[in-house]
Amino acid sequence: MTTEAYRVHVDPDKCQGHNRCYSLAPELFDTDDLGMASELGDGTVAPDLLDKARRAVANCPEYAISLTEVQP
Repeated sequence: MTTEAYRVHVDPDKCQGHNRCYSLAPELFDTDDLGMASELGDGTVAPDLLDKARRAVANCPEYAISLTEVQP
């Protein structure tokens, strides 16, 4: 049985600090003192957080977040 694994990544050059990702999925994102977002850890998305990750990607006005499938 193959399980899909995903990772989120925030492009720091595109992030403008809207913090929508953090407000939608604080389990996946963090913000610094200037409000710029980054992924927590290596960006691995637990299966139960995949919907939140997708919402964060869809709600980023700068298209700074990517969600990629990784091979186990």
